[in-house]
Amino acid sequence: MATLFPISRRIQTVFLISMLFGPQITKAQSPFAGLENLFATPENYLVRHITNAPVVDGDINDAVWQQAKWTNNFADIEGDLKPKPPYKTKVKMLWDNNYLYIAAHLEEPQVWATLKNHDDIVYHDNDFELFIDPSTTTHSYYEIEVNALNTIFDLFLNKPYRNRGGGLIGWDANGLRSAVKVQGTLNNASDTDAGWTVEMAIPFSAITMGFKSQVPENGTIYRINFSRVEYDNKIVEGRNVKLKDSTGRDLPEHNWSWSPQGEIAMHSPEHWGYLLFSTHEADDVAFTMPYAEEQKKYLWLVYYREKQWYRQHHAYTSSLGKLSIKSKYDIAGISNKLKLQSTQNQFEAFITDANTNNTYTINHEGFIEQLNPIYHE
Repeated sequence: MATLFPISRRIQTVFLISMLFGPQITKAQSPFAGLENLFATPENYLVRHITNAPVVDGDINDAVWQQAKWTNNFADIEGDLKPKPPYKTKVKMLWDNNYLYIAAHLEEPQVWATLKNHDDIVYHDNDFELFIDPSTTTHSYYEIEVNALNTIFDLFLNKPYRNRGGGLIGWDANGLRSAVKVQGTLNNASDTDAGWTVEMAIPFSAITMGFKSQVPENGTIYRINFSRVEYDNKIVEGRNVKLKDSTGRDLPEHNWSWSPQGEIAMHSPEHWGYLLFSTHEADDVAFTMPYAEEQKKYLWLVYYREKQWYRQHHAYTSSLGKLSIKSKYDIAGISNKLKLQSTQNQFEAFITDANTNNTYTINHEGFIEQLNPIYHE
């Protein structure tokens, strides 16, 4: 969901503040102790390349879709902190040289939708959402939402809302094709439905920065996640009506996601799943966590603790020790060195492995990237 209005439960940011600066970390403890929910391993999906594209009509029983595997069913956005959702949601994906194809199945006993205009704030209905970061920097990413009327709300974000980013609603996913099919009857509260399915074809040209469309290659990795918004409702005079609190406001929505975020915040791209593009026809490829992603965990540890330090002291620190973080860690048997520099209102952290001297960096806005060795001593 795009966080545009303060009344939405989605804008809450759970940093588990009380755990951040609890007991000092000992040698026997994990450096992530107290933050385990923010460092749960994200989901991953291997997406297969195809030559015959599916027909985008909402019917996801096409023969071509039989080549794709379903994801695990969605969990609550906070992961194990909350119960499993009562209705199942799952996704499968395929790709060719022009499009990323998405198929989703949502169990739902009462399928309803009200918003009909492009770029209506679709998450005010029950909806299905996807978030995609081709650059894997947590900045310059895309969001597409759809309801059971196939109304699209698409936007581009220069950076997450937590870092004072903004949603560019004027951006449209040019060439996007989408369709919805209801297994039951839409907006008919007198019967019980089985659910609804979503089918999309997202052009790579629509999610590319720069002048030339960037088509993935075998082995390319994107960060991606999917979310489902579900409201509690009741039937009033034959219609589905959202439940309200004592002040007349809608009750907070339920947020269910493929890769749990560990907090009520879809706009934390570091928690999104990994999408691995493959051109192999046989099932002889498996996702392996890149070594760089293991390194980046320590950069995110610095980021979370710097943010808490700033809230307490109104300035960032250049001392890793004050954040209860060591300057050296062994990752998969390889020594890695952490370095931190800061001013009052900015910081940048670096991690370098001793074998290759590859360096990754993160700053106070959560922008994370590999540092060009030309510019790094």
